[in-house]
Formats: sequence, C-alpha cells, structure tokens
Amino acid sequence: MKIKEILVNCNLLDIVGNKDLNIPSITFDSRKVEQGTLFFAVKGTQVDGHDYIDKAIEQGASAIVCAKMPRKKLDHVTYIKVDNPAYVLGVAASNFFGNPSKELRLVGVTGTNGKTTIATLLYRLFTDAGYCCGLLSTIENIINRDVVPSTHTTPDPIELNALLHQMVEQGCEYAFMEVSSHSVAQDRIAGLHFAGGIFTNLTHDHLDYHKTMANYRNAKKKFFDDLPQTAFALTNLDDKNGDYMLQNTCARKLSYALKHDADFKGVVMESHFDGMMLKVNGIEMFTQLVGNFNASNLLAIYGAAVALGFNKDELLVEISKLRGANGRFDILHSTDGIIGIVDYAHTPDALENVLKTINEVRCHKETLITVVGCGGNRDTTKRPEMAAVAVKMSDKVILTSDNPRFEDPDEIIRQMKAGIADEDRHKVLSIANRGEAIRTAVALAIKGDIILLAGKGHENYQEINGIKNHFDDKEVLSGAFKEAE
Repeated sequence: MKIKEILVNCNLLDIVGNKDLNIPSITFDSRKVEQGTLFFAVKGTQVDGHDYIDKAIEQGASAIVCAKMPRKKLDHVTYIKVDNPAYVLGVAASNFFGNPSKELRLVGVTGTNGKTTIATLLYRLFTDAGYCCGLLSTIENIINRDVVPSTHTTPDPIELNALLHQMVEQGCEYAFMEVSSHSVAQDRIAGLHFAGGIFTNLTHDHLDYHKTMANYRNAKKKFFDDLPQTAFALTNLDDKNGDYMLQNTCARKLSYALKHDADFKGVVMESHFDGMMLKVNGIEMFTQLVGNFNASNLLAIYGAAVALGFNKDELLVEISKLRGANGRFDILHSTDGIIGIVDYAHTPDALENVLKTINEVRCHKETLITVVGCGGNRDTTKRPEMAAVAVKMSDKVILTSDNPRFEDPDEIIRQMKAGIADEDRHKVLSIANRGEAIRTAVALAIKGDIILLAGKGHENYQEINGIKNHFDDKEVLSGAFKEAE
C-alpha cells in the first residue's frame, strides 16, 4: 500500500522524501521493523519512540512518522511530521487494514466495572441468535467462534485493526469490545468507526495513570464525544456521571437504570444465589446472573440489543439463557455445603457491589470469609479502601497477594491494613501466599459458610517479579475443597 493511502485523513504538517513509497508493514515498535516498514515514533509512558528512529532505520524502515523531525535526514528515508503520532497511528492502522470497523457494527463498552460482562454477553447473545460476531475483551478475543489470547483490555491500534480485519474476513457482522480509559487517552481507538457506545459506571481506579478522577472521567467521556451521529450512546443513569458522559455526543442518546426513570428501566423482584427475577420495562424475566450490578449489566445488554435492532419479542427470552462471564461471580460448591464465589472485583466499588449482593442473598446465620489482595505497581490509594470495604461487609477477612508484580507483597498488605480500624483487626488475617490464604479460608469454613475470592477472577496466573506463574483461583479453591472432604 502506498504511503499516501495509509495516511489518508491524517493531518500531515510536513513531508520530506518520496511520497509514493510502497509500504509493506507498519509499527511503533522498533524491534518489529522489517525492510520497508513505516515506523511511528510514538511517545509512551515509559519510552519515547523518537529515541528509536535511528534503530528503526537501521532495521530497514523506509519512512518515519514523527512529531519532531530529526536534525540529520537520510536521502533514502521519507520523514512525515505530524502533531500527534499516536493519533495518526490509529487512523493509519485503520487505513492499512482497509478500515474494517466500517464493515462491522462495532459497539464499545467503557466504564470502571461491567465492561467484560456486557461485551461478552452481547457477543454470546448475538452469536446464539445466529449472527457471526467478534469479541475484544479482557478475558479473550474471539473471531467468529475462534479464540485468540488477550493481553490487554484494549489492544494497540495495529493489533486491534488486524483483529477487526480478520473478523471482516471471517464474515462477522457485529463486534463488541471493551474500551479502556487508557485506550482513549492513548488514542488506541483513533480511526475506528463505532455503531454504538455503552457507559457502565465510574469509580476509583487507574489513578496511578490518570492522576485525578476528573482526568479519568474525561477520558471515558471523550469516547462518547467522538461517536458519530449514526451511532447510539447508551448510559447508566444510576451513576452520577451518566448524564455527563453524553453531554457533548452527537450520537442518539439512550439510558438505562434501576433507580431512575430511563429508556430501559429495571426492577429486581427476587434474588438468590442461583439467579434473580428481574422486571425490564414492565416485563418479568428470570436470569441466572445474581445481584444489582448484574441487573444493571443486563439492562445495558438489553438496551444495546434493542438499539441494534434485535427482535424485542425474543430478546428477554434469549437474555434469560445467558450465563455470566468467566470469573465474574462464579459459584463453586463443596460437597459439605460451603459456597465459594470467585470474582474479578479489584476496585473498592466492585468489591462493595459483590459483597452487597452476597449479603442481600445470604441468611446471615453463616460466616462470610473474604480473601482479597491488591495488585502491585498500580494505584496505591485504593489499597486501604479495598481492605475497609472487605472488613465492613464480611465476617472474616484474609488479606493476601493479588499480582504483586515488582512490589513486596507484605508491604502491599501493610498499606491495605491502613484502612482497617483498630476495633476490626480481630476479624483480619494476613497471609501473603495466595494459595495458603485460600486453603486457610476453606479450613475456617463450615457447612453453609461463604468464601469470596476477590481480585483475580478469570486470570490463570499470578505475576511475581516479572514472571507469570500459573495460578487459578477456581482451581486452587476446588483443590482445597477436595482436600477438606
């Protein structure tokens, strides 16, 4: 593809060199440069691509997109100056892969909690209805029914458009994807054409990156600001930021809520550990999902499906068949009557939602034991909050490791303990080894008790000192149940 075709709709400030080059590949990683590659000098959080221009040229790059022109320019290399290489990379990646998002009905889901569940269940809903679909999520990427491993909530622009291109090649009509705040702030979704966007909620998370809640909120809002008039924008009115998200969107505005009047209104009639009775716009349905947070997720799924033209008469019946996403309120039972729940909740709000659901359903004669940790090299301010929520809403708490990464697990636990009042410390154990913490929880439990393993959910690894060791909460819990028989 010619360089001028790749850079269509990109604001080019200056071009030095051959404008008619044929480009076989594009990248922003100098290690992936091949002969003839177009290299984008993107400034990231850790490194600046401008520092790797010489290396990219040595590797065979024939053209460079940059914000600052190098002082020394080589005659055989084309240099393109732009204001924002990250944004241009997104648009160029779309162009390079034939703008695949325009061939799909692409729906993005953003918010602190619920993204994975909503995107995954929309994929399942439309797939079960006979449509060919794609999914881009924290847990996995799926092209039609083929699973592709997932490494990020939202992939980089090149990988993202390559996946969307494969979806088009496989005949997909719909694609559902999680849109992280990082991906918006870093222009990873620049150049994509969305048929719709969904806002779930906004709570404390990722302040290590965004620094303030206002920055975090506005990154989410930018996604809706950029939606076209042809798209729908569906927001959660139960969240205080729900209206704010859609203030400046050109898209068709829709809403869902449990507590407020909305286009898609829900009421939880009954709730049990095996499901709940939910009324949606006056019609009752049973769902296998549990809790108000899942009721809200289902309303988002219902609203998005209606906006996409799904047959209303069939919709609630099909939704009632859906099971939760892997690692989201997954329930396991021991042979002697202990209930285990594995959930990805890794923010204070998500943990509170899960514990609130458990406390609403339980009979309170049993003991609720929560095993929880916090990730290393991430937002430290939420650590005491996580512990405070766990202690407030559980009978016993075991503080442990999540993914400590390059931090000392004991130091993370010490920071979590700062959120625990002196009078509650008798409820708390600290066991840094997560496997040992889970086995201890099982040893402490008796028939009817409930164990919540929070934070890792679907993850089948634990990252320690840069190494991902195999670790699966469900596997460890099942093993502990069998050992206790």
